[in-house]
Amino acid sequence: MGTITLVRHGQANSAAKTEADYDRLSPLGHQQAAWLGDWMTQRGEAFDLVLSGSLRRHVETAEGMGHRAPEIDTRLNELDYFNLGKALEDNHGIPMPDGDGFAQHMPQVMEAWHRAEIMGNETFADFEKRVVGVLQEAVQPGRNILCITSGGVISMMVRHLLDLDPRRMAHVALPIYNTSLHRVHVSPVGPILAGFNAIPHLEDHDRRTARTHF
Repeated sequence: MGTITLVRHGQANSAAKTEADYDRLSPLGHQQAAWLGDWMTQRGEAFDLVLSGSLRRHVETAEGMGHRAPEIDTRLNELDYFNLGKALEDNHGIPMPDGDGFAQHMPQVMEAWHRAEIMGNETFADFEKRVVGVLQEAVQPGRNILCITSGGVISMMVRHLLDLDPRRMAHVALPIYNTSLHRVHVSPVGPILAGFNAIPHLEDHDRRTARTHF
């Protein structure tokens, strides 16, 4: 049986108002990545292939975990939420929220995007196609593959595995922690979701304030 391990990047610049400004790890994000790398090393986890999106926060997370030369795969790059949020405001008058407001905002974005009422840099269908393409290529019996990516990509993979609608896909995306672990087992009947949103490297009581969603 093979395994695909998905890791969301460490905390990025959460005060950003644009994608370009968001795309760098905070000091805590670097620490989260280092802790995760140490945890994996202590457990003896080894991978036949390490893939990373091309975004700065992806590469910095991979390097912080100890993977200095991951193979870059742009299909693991995040959806462009800032542009989608702007399109939702322009077309439906729904502004970009702050903090807890994303619990209502993200399902609205995903549903409008799925219905092709809004678009960022790509359609919902194109985003789904590229993410599922990575998953299909990674499903190889007997191989262990690590993918450093983002929450939207992880939630899209879960959507594909569990046949979720766009609203439930958004509900999956919302609680995903920075540097969380997600596991897909490659079984004789195909890929099976085997783990979601684990943060074993942040379970100690003195790291409770290091558990972040954005």
